[in-house]
Amino acid sequence: MTKTTGPASDPPYLRIVAGIRQRIADGELAPGDRVPSTRQIAREWGVALATATKALTTLRLEGLVEARPRIGTVVAGTAVAAPARRRPSPAPDTEQELSLDRIVRTAIEIADAEGLSALSMRGVAARLGVAAMSTYRYVPSKEDLVLHMADAAFGEESYGADAPEGWRTRIELGARTLWSLYRKHPWLAQLGSLTRPLLVPNLMVHGEWMLGALDGHGLDPTTLFDIHVLLYSHVQGLAVHLEMEAHAEAATGQSEDQWMDSRAPALRDLVESGRFPTFTKVVGAFGDGYDLRLDALFEFGLKALLDGLTSIVEGHKADPQAAVMAAAGPTVPGP
Repeated sequence: MTKTTGPASDPPYLRIVAGIRQRIADGELAPGDRVPSTRQIAREWGVALATATKALTTLRLEGLVEARPRIGTVVAGTAVAAPARRRPSPAPDTEQELSLDRIVRTAIEIADAEGLSALSMRGVAARLGVAAMSTYRYVPSKEDLVLHMADAAFGEESYGADAPEGWRTRIELGARTLWSLYRKHPWLAQLGSLTRPLLVPNLMVHGEWMLGALDGHGLDPTTLFDIHVLLYSHVQGLAVHLEMEAHAEAATGQSEDQWMDSRAPALRDLVESGRFPTFTKVVGAFGDGYDLRLDALFEFGLKALLDGLTSIVEGHKADPQAAVMAAAGPTVPGP
């Protein structure tokens, strides 16, 4: 890429700003077009990621670019290139204006727009316009920052005091609430696993809701918690693919459909090999191809799980004595 730079006396980030600003003015970058990412800028201009982030922040403050979730930074829809020698107004950088909440919210914005892999303490500081070490006074490490981010994100949704009637309705509300949060913040699904769960208070709020819906039906504690974990794994297990697809698209430059089209020869070889007759029959029946819709798959799986769990949950509630007898094993008839 040919870079237009500002005067050599300008700091590196301002020379980057001048180059991208000029590309917008020349029409090389139109409204809605993606501008270089922080990693691209760092590589092409030979600067640190923090410097690249500061350049994009300056362009954002000028109104030339905007961050769009799961897309990245793009030219603003009404962007008008600023004069080449315009200096940006200094961003607030006093320690008094910095807070843990601002740091966490800024980090969430970065993760939403560019993925968790793009997050760094220096990048957050640059976005806020403060010294790199300033953020460490509020949060000691990136790992701690991510925990704060997760807690804040899960806390964006909660439940009213008036719970809906019926365990199934409550479970559906809880599952859909979690799904909406993963949809909004796809990086959330990458944190923690079933074996090493994420222990933050606001995720526990959702767990408490789900457990409360299942409690009081005569289930033993292990069965109750197994059901809770199974339902959570359905939501998180599908949500993991939201961030994975975003990463794949950013890395390959191909949408899901474009990637599948590029794999058409490999798929044809599998079909024509004759080794997989059922697969061939099913795929052949799709016509225009299988449309993998995660939202629809989430709803389909949730209904299937709840249908299958109904007899377990309601069976214990309907006849607690029968559950006790079943747990005790078969009786031996008397003489």
